[in-house]
Amino acid sequence: MADSPYLVALALMEQGGGRALPLAGRSQKQLAGEGNAPQELGHALALELLLRVWQRSDDGVLSRAAGTESLLLVELAMERLPEDLPVLKAAWLTSGDFAAFKVGLRSISERAWTISVAKFQPISLMPLW
Repeated sequence: MADSPYLVALALMEQGGGRALPLAGRSQKQLAGEGNAPQELGHALALELLLRVWQRSDDGVLSRAAGTESLLLVELAMERLPEDLPVLKAAWLTSGDFAAFKVGLRSISERAWTISVAKFQPISLMPLW
């Protein structure tokens, strides 16, 4: 992994009969240790992304496209951003094949988490693999 990997929050969703994959990302100043999730920055990116998704609800009903794995946080090397992530995003928007998306994501990222929240609990980041 690069010295300063990028952290990206992704929302796999459907709206108005089509798929969308909005994202939010930032460079990490400090890496979470092996086995740990980037809590502070991960939570900030999740909030930023979910606010944008919520604003999109003005355009129609939203639904999660991949169930509990629809909201993801992924650590990527900077060189993966301009080339690999757009290709992966375009493939998912075209096919909607979440299994293929997940395989592709794993090929470009060593660390990924699902983002969830339970009533009266803080945001939870659980390893995707």
